[in-house]
Amino acid sequence: MTGEYIQKIFLSGSFDENSSYVYSLPVIKNLIRMRGITLNRDVTFFAGENGTGKSTLLEAIAAAYGFNPEGGGWNFNFSTYRSHSPLCDSLRLWKGARSPSDGFFLRAESFYNAASYIEELDGIPAFSPPIKYSYGGKSLHEQSHGESFLALILNRFGGNGLYILDEPEAALSPSGQFTLLSQIGNLVKKRSQFIIATHSPILLAYPDADIFVLSEDDIRLTPYEETEHYVLTREFLNNPRKILKHLLQDQD
Repeated sequence: MTGEYIQKIFLSGSFDENSSYVYSLPVIKNLIRMRGITLNRDVTFFAGENGTGKSTLLEAIAAAYGFNPEGGGWNFNFSTYRSHSPLCDSLRLWKGARSPSDGFFLRAESFYNAASYIEELDGIPAFSPPIKYSYGGKSLHEQSHGESFLALILNRFGGNGLYILDEPEAALSPSGQFTLLSQIGNLVKKRSQFIIATHSPILLAYPDADIFVLSEDDIRLTPYEETEHYVLTREFLNNPRKILKHLLQDQD
């Protein structure tokens, strides 16, 4: 079994290594060494320490598929600042036989800009209903960050879709992350594919997902219970006083 809409990601043979800092990131040398990454599941996670290139890779996948690099749905074409990397120009995607009828690229850091774009479009007189009704009917700016994320996930995501999420846990409480997990399950049943970069041990627990852990030296398919996210969280919850004592002992 391979991904419904994206089956493999790899780099083309031609790019200028000196044209951007992005080509010095560990993810690039590891992608080249591995000759790409095959997406075998409906849900694929990229995890790892900051600086390994998770978000850069996710942004490139989204842009290569046709999403706005700042996030949004297929038709979002706003740009507040051209900051995305050129990696999308040298990234190649093997696509499935079917095309998604829905899709969204969620970037936690720029979702405010996407919400502003929706407000701008709804301010233009039109015969069609306001776009905000696709997001639950309430302005995303009139909700907390977490509420707006859940409004997007619960109302806008309709199934038969490709959903690329960059650290969605950034605005979600633990209960909100449980809601997201439940909705991912619902949408997978409707022939959806998710590609998610995350640090959340809650989200990484999604059953039958592939977890690729990015490091300086590797991109390794890793069982959930062997991820650092799970191991460290388990150790802390099993004995928080011991961990805190160790962390804070040198601060007196």
